Amino acid sequence: MKVAIYSRGLDHDLKAQLIILLNALQKHDINILLLDSLAAYNLEVDAKGITLFSHSNELDKTVDCLISLGGDGTILDAVTLVRDKNIPILGVNFGRLGFLAGIGKEELVVAVEALIAGTYVIDKRTLIHLDASIPLFGETPFALNEFAIHKRDTSPMIKVHTYLNGEFLNTYWSDGVIVATPTGSTGYNMSCNGPIVFPESSSFVITPVAPHNLNVRPIVVPDSNVISFEIEGRAEQIICAMDARREIVDKEIQLAVKKEKFSISLLRLNENNFLSTLRSKLTWGLDKRN
Repeated sequence: MKVAIYSRGLDHDLKAQLIILLNALQKHDINILLLDSLAAYNLEVDAKGITLFSHSNELDKTVDCLISLGGDGTILDAVTLVRDKNIPILGVNFGRLGFLAGIGKEELVVAVEALIAGTYVIDKRTLIHLDASIPLFGETPFALNEFAIHKRDTSPMIKVHTYLNGEFLNTYWSDGVIVATPTGSTGYNMSCNGPIVFPESSSFVITPVAPHNLNVRPIVVPDSNVISFEIEGRAEQIICAMDARREIVDKEIQLAVKKEKFSISLLRLNENNFLSTLRSKLTWGLDKRN
């Protein structure tokens, strides 16, 4: 078995847990691909079976799993490393909320044992793909959570003319528009009062950001649609964002999003399903009247 390990960086707590993880993997003679920046932290572990990597090209289909140490943002980074290689991602939560990184840092050894025994569940998550009239986001024009159009800084609101398969849907007078995947429905979309949808719902959620019309509401559409946009505004530039990545572009740009051709696999332990995550992360069902 070959396992890759990714993290944005190490604080003292994360470093100690990484050493525990490396020792647990080496105990089972698992080949380890370790992000090279993590090796600079003087981990004081046996280097046997550990190979360093720095780029997505060094990960191939022989990697059985990528372990992400951090929060949900770290998993979003990991998605840009895995790309279309069908490498499952196991998220260990060192952040705060942790919708995607559902395994607690105290469960590291348990997670390794589950990997060895195959006692885990694979969840397939759809991605959103961006097509634009100019190249955007390099080799990774896709996102796990959402694509967003947003005004710049203190600029006036913008008008986002939105179309489904070429047919006019609505003009959003707003600070911007989010198109969220089911996975992203619990992220920026939820913060803007968009609905939460199940991961397997095969849909996109279109949610305006601070709309200037009281009768405008989020809408759920099938992910078979191509959603395209035309932007008007007083400012000459807007922000396009895919998850945590953003680019500043001219408002005349042509933009369209659709379902990506490939999906991402997230590993979870058997007991951690979507409903239990909602209850634990959003404290649903904890009302004292229940």
